[in-house]
Amino acid sequence: MQSFRLATFNLENLDWSATKADAFARRTAALRPLLEALDADILCLQEIHAQRIHKRGARQYIALERLLTSTRYEAFHRATTVRPGTDAPADVHNLAILSRWPMRARRQIHHDIVARWDWPPPREADGSRSEPVAIVWDRPLLYASVELPDGPLLHIVNLHLRAPRALPVATARGLGSSRAQIEGQFVAALKREGQALEARLFTELLFDAEPEALIAVAGDFNADEHDAPTRLLRGGGDDGAEGSRVLVPLEECVEPARRFTVIHAGRPTLIDHLLASPALAAAWRKTTILNEGLQDEVYAKQFIETSLHAPVVAEFQLTSK
Repeated sequence: MQSFRLATFNLENLDWSATKADAFARRTAALRPLLEALDADILCLQEIHAQRIHKRGARQYIALERLLTSTRYEAFHRATTVRPGTDAPADVHNLAILSRWPMRARRQIHHDIVARWDWPPPREADGSRSEPVAIVWDRPLLYASVELPDGPLLHIVNLHLRAPRALPVATARGLGSSRAQIEGQFVAALKREGQALEARLFTELLFDAEPEALIAVAGDFNADEHDAPTRLLRGGGDDGAEGSRVLVPLEECVEPARRFTVIHAGRPTLIDHLLASPALAAAWRKTTILNEGLQDEVYAKQFIETSLHAPVVAEFQLTSK
């Protein structure tokens, strides 16, 4: 039997600055017990900022390194993202996968399958049209394959889809107009659902290579279980559909009263997810969402000690063949 725990956690703008050392110390003091409580063998993280030691130096994962110091994850194998087209992390919202066991492959995916495109806004009443809007993902997806002890590979896709907030879209009526907001909301949806499509098509490639693959798609979808991005990622068409390639939502196995990862204006919402391929779901034993004491993201204090997202952890037990 091979038992392991897989978790996902949005760290909520994890950052560090030499001028705000006390604030970072408060955050690490609050976050480390939560990370330890996860007791994860594989951990997917989102919203990791990168910092510079020197003003003109390349960005590094200083905050992440300092957070993980003296925790069980300090010596874990790591896969992290870089800003597309560079060899250094972006300033904000990077991804990481931490694993107790070695990784055979690491890869980030950013318009590798779904090409970027320009969306032409509809014409105005006078026949004029604004400039096309580039549809480009805000950040890459992160993939790693983990070599489980005495077992098959575990394929992991870590993602953080765009939040469904309107982008600024220039129109003849101005950025603050009703039309600009409406078009900006549509562009945000194109980005969020387009990247969900790319993640799902990458998953299809994994299934093509290995029909019985152990696959987990985890992260902050910025979408609940009924929204289009989650349905795209699950595959199989309508909710509840079954099939050899449908991903199973493990977080939905939690009792309804505890089935939320964010509180928005008093409404508990499930936007952080753990999806599993049928072969992996067959080894599932338990899912826990650590949302005790979670703050409301609308009314939270300015300084967040832990996160406005609750981590999700699933337990598995594979039977040796």
